[in-house]
Amino acid sequence: MTIKTFPLGGDLTIHRLGFGAMRLAMSTFDGPARDPRDGIAVLRRAVALGVNHIDTAGFYGRGTVRANELIRTALAPYQDDLVIATKVGPLPGPGGVPSGQATPGQLRALVEADLRALQLDRLDLVYLRVGGVTGPGGESIAERFAVLAGLREEGLIRHLGVSNVDAAQFTEARAIAPVTAVQNQYGEDMELLAECEASGIAYVPYFPLGGGRTPLDSERLGKVAARLGVSVAQVRIASLLASSPSMLAIPGTGSLAHLEENLAANDIRLVEEDLSGLRG
Repeated sequence: MTIKTFPLGGDLTIHRLGFGAMRLAMSTFDGPARDPRDGIAVLRRAVALGVNHIDTAGFYGRGTVRANELIRTALAPYQDDLVIATKVGPLPGPGGVPSGQATPGQLRALVEADLRALQLDRLDLVYLRVGGVTGPGGESIAERFAVLAGLREEGLIRHLGVSNVDAAQFTEARAIAPVTAVQNQYGEDMELLAECEASGIAYVPYFPLGGGRTPLDSERLGKVAARLGVSVAQVRIASLLASSPSMLAIPGTGSLAHLEENLAANDIRLVEEDLSGLRG
């Protein structure tokens, strides 16, 4: 049976099936803005259905429609158990697509901007998001992560995470301050997932349903979905949650119908035969 909650940082109990806010403001980074009323409705319904972990970022937005402002409008004042995670590091280019990286000296301003936009005195979880759209590795993150560690000491951040990192960068960060969560694209480094599980660190894969870039293995997933009478996306979410007790899922959507479908995956129970088939 899937363990439905995770002790984030040892002091925040969150449901392992959360919500990713990237698609609230736009369907893709270079797509048109969505109607903000739809995003507000999705957020309120998500919380009503039991979501208490929302993953967002200051660079999630198109024009005047920004994910953080939608979260504040929809949910503030926040319920006591709601955990909002955000990411800093990427800087939007001329077209709004994140194409640059913040310097150590720019990180404080990004954190403070998230605090203002979300109307919070302290951020529950802040990830240092490293690099662009390519895979992790190839640079030191020590100086930038140390800045976030300092903001944690000041009380502006409760817990720290890292995103789009390899094993060396993960080790580098942990030598500076406690790392509570890792957010990587699923499948990049299963050894890193195993290390997170052994250390009680959350592993939060982004693009859990492919993100429009990586198609799901519909043949394997489809067989299980047909047996259970559910969708391929629901099987994918259920299989993520079943793969490790440290795994959190944050599927995102701007659609109420898709939200309901995604969250219904929490009730799917996969047997070993299903999981073996999905592993190939």
